[in-house]
Amino acid sequence: MDKVLIITYYWPPAGGPGVQRWLNFVKFLAEFNKQVVVYIPDNPNYPFRDDSFISEIPQDITIIKKSIVEPYKWASIFSSKKTKQISKGIIATKKQSWIERVMLWIRGNFFIPDARVFWVKPSVKFLKDYTKNNGINTIITTGPPHSLHLIGLKLKKANNQLSWIADFRDPWTTIGYHSELKLSKASEYKHEKLEATVLQAADKIITTSYTTKKEFEQKTSKPIKVITNGYLDYPSQPVELTEKFSLSHIGSLLSGRNPKVLWQTLSQICNERPEFLQDLELILAGTVSDQVVDSIKAAGLEKVLHLKGYVSHQQAIALQRSSQVLLLIEIDAEKTKGIIPGKFFEYMAAKRPILALGPRGWDVARLIEQTQTGRFFKYDQGKLLRDYILEAYKEYKKNDLHVHPQGVEAFHRKELTKTLLEFIG
Repeated sequence: MDKVLIITYYWPPAGGPGVQRWLNFVKFLAEFNKQVVVYIPDNPNYPFRDDSFISEIPQDITIIKKSIVEPYKWASIFSSKKTKQISKGIIATKKQSWIERVMLWIRGNFFIPDARVFWVKPSVKFLKDYTKNNGINTIITTGPPHSLHLIGLKLKKANNQLSWIADFRDPWTTIGYHSELKLSKASEYKHEKLEATVLQAADKIITTSYTTKKEFEQKTSKPIKVITNGYLDYPSQPVELTEKFSLSHIGSLLSGRNPKVLWQTLSQICNERPEFLQDLELILAGTVSDQVVDSIKAAGLEKVLHLKGYVSHQQAIALQRSSQVLLLIEIDAEKTKGIIPGKFFEYMAAKRPILALGPRGWDVARLIEQTQTGRFFKYDQGKLLRDYILEAYKEYKKNDLHVHPQGVEAFHRKELTKTLLEFIG
């Protein structure tokens, strides 16, 4: 039987959305009797931990490990807080300290494509023999970190009989934070060259969004398949909705992901309607940048703000199901059109109204309309945003705030794994 080797950096006990995609693919591949080997770092420096994922690892798969050199561990000697922020993707766009500027410049120009690049050479050396000796016919690399695609590239060059699939959970050179890395022209060119080489050398490519597929089609003629992230079945027991009119965001809110139009709209309604202020609850679970918090406080919403910090996946699911409205926020920029957050699919399964705010042409808008799971607004649609919030509040007061999703079953992790199996061939 053919074996598939999955090369991933994120694996339990890592937390966050990056680990969930391939943990769940692996679970269902095993259920479909596909032999799977997972290759992971032995000593990773994860920005988040969620030990609850450990129990979800299938017992009948093979996991192999190799040590990794982690520059973020060295950097934490100088500034633990700033290192963790950069590792999580939180890059302050204003008031950067000198150490932040230096760390970003080093990160962008010395570690190409990313800080996990030192794992490439020892991994290739180890996996060359492993793939030959253990009947591995297909390898799948998943990034970010995109340095893992360089492992696939070198293994493919060493053994052209291997079938190599490159899975892009996020874009490479057009990812939102790429322009903040203070790249020199030479470094920028190197990123673009490596990206082009990977796209042209891989046998097949997977993206998680339609925009990224369209972008890559301009750079390669190789087969590209959109396989989005997805959801699992929720626990069957009912969950009570929050008593207050809760607007909840689960996940990171980085500096650029700061919808001031939303904070200002909520503030205006609070000033005009004392009852709305009494009922309102703004819940943010996950890493939130100081700039976002400052904007919320500047809008006068400090009294209704509840910062939960990082929560486990189970806690996140419970929060999604109990919230009156779920917030989905993306940076208002052309480069973020192809970002479909993993939590979006869990939001859909939670069957709570989604209020999405993002760039014109965002892939999420297409999916929300397709599944009838909420409403999407552009950043310049403040009036329509206000009208929707007031309408949702009115339905909340009548205890009748609901959505009626259509066709979300296609995004169940098991259905997506069937699509993956067909693409693997």
